[in-house]
Amino acid sequence: MTPDELADLAHLRRARDMIDRDYALPLDVPTIAAKALMSPAHFSRKFKEAYGETPYSYLMTRRIERAAALLRSGMSVTDACMSVGATSLGSFSSRFTEIMGETPSSYGARKHTAIEAMPPCFAKGTTRPARVSRT
Repeated sequence: MTPDELADLAHLRRARDMIDRDYALPLDVPTIAAKALMSPAHFSRKFKEAYGETPYSYLMTRRIERAAALLRSGMSVTDACMSVGATSLGSFSSRFTEIMGETPSSYGARKHTAIEAMPPCFAKGTTRPARVSRT
């Protein structure tokens, strides 16, 4: 790996860390790309190459992950949506269903006793969202 490629990875990691930390803020690709010191188009290509999904998709997956935790704690769907930085309840619900395989209201309504009994480090890995493929 060349020094330039290593530098790009460090910048991409910094941008990904910003998404993980500031997911509830109004982030967009140009803002995140600036953190990586890259143009938005170049950043999007490099991010997808490094992490397997686009920056926006990664951001939304993080938001859904955090929203799922809030729903498990008893928060309403609307409050969870707004708490994670989503601006449209309809878009949030659609994306949640796409990623988690069920609607936010049904996810929040069902029991999560197995997850609650797990140590947090296991629960985080177990509840990490993965896109449900549509066939």
